[in-house]
Parts: sequence; structure tokens; C-alpha cells
Amino acid sequence: MTRKEQKEERRNAILMTGLTLFVKRGYYETKISDIASAVPMSTGLLFHYFESKEELLIELVKMGAAATKSTEKMADIPPTVFFESFLTRLFEYSKEQPWVFNMFVLMGQARRTGMPEEARKIALSASGVPETAKMIEKGQKEGVFRKGDPELLATCFWATVQGIMEEMALNENMQAPDPRWIVALLKE
Repeated sequence: MTRKEQKEERRNAILMTGLTLFVKRGYYETKISDIASAVPMSTGLLFHYFESKEELLIELVKMGAAATKSTEKMADIPPTVFFESFLTRLFEYSKEQPWVFNMFVLMGQARRTGMPEEARKIALSASGVPETAKMIEKGQKEGVFRKGDPELLATCFWATVQGIMEEMALNENMQAPDPRWIVALLKE
């Protein structure tokens, strides 16, 4: 392994450890020394990767925000298929990569008042709602989704997904629900 690969691996370890600790303990209750100890590395070495705990949080929130853009790539798929396949892939990937559950929790936390303002702004700007609303509107025109405000329906869809992901983060034995159950919320 090259030095560059080692450095990237260590950076990812810091990110994933920080994510886990921020979710389990809370951002303000987690010390940078706690993260360094859990990686494990010295606190001084950790500061070579991230200048502060806030910088680490911001990087994690940016990662979470980037993931919300994945819904934009499937506009040509029928709406029901889009939502069912999206949820199936999300739940399967999250089971393989449990940090995804924690990312949902962290993004929910980062949106709250009292979090560092830059992280909060990024989290609030990251939303799958606009693209999801477009897909819901398409489904409404095709007669497969219920009438109503597409933005509100999209918000309810994402609130449901957020809640499921948070429950699955807390309970690793929880089985993912059938995506059709969640899509049924959108249907007539």
C-alpha cells in the first residue's frame, strides 16, 4: 500500500469513527481525543487530517449532502419502479455498509438549531425533496400516485425513510421493511 493510500485509509477511519461517535454520543459530547483514541491514533496526528472537530463534522455533512443527489439519476424510470428500486438498493446497501444508517441520523441531527452553523446550512440545503417531488408529480400524471401537493408528499416520503433509517441505526437486528409498503403511502 502506498503512502497516499495509507493516508486516505486513515482519513476514512477518522471519518467513520467520528460519524459513529457523533451519532452515539452526540456532537458536543464527543471530544476530538475520543475520536483519536477510537481510531486509534494520537490526537496530534488526527489534527493533521482535520484541524477541528467542526471541520470533521462539516466533511461528514458534505458526504451526506452529496448522497442526496443520487435520486436525480433515474428520471426516465417509471415512478413506482423508481421508488421501489431506490428503497431496495438503499436498504441493501445500508445493511452492507452500516455507516449509511448513521449518516441519516447525523444529517437529521445536523439540521437542528444549535449545531455548528456551517454544518447546519449544508445539511438544510441537502434535500432529496425537489427531485422526489418531480417523480411524484410524474406518477400523479400517470395516475399511479395520489393527488396532493408533490412537495408535501415527497417530504412525507423522506420523513418516513429518515425514521426507518434511524430505527435501523439503533437496532442492527431490525429487518428493512418491504419498499412496497412505503411506496403504498404515495399511491391512490
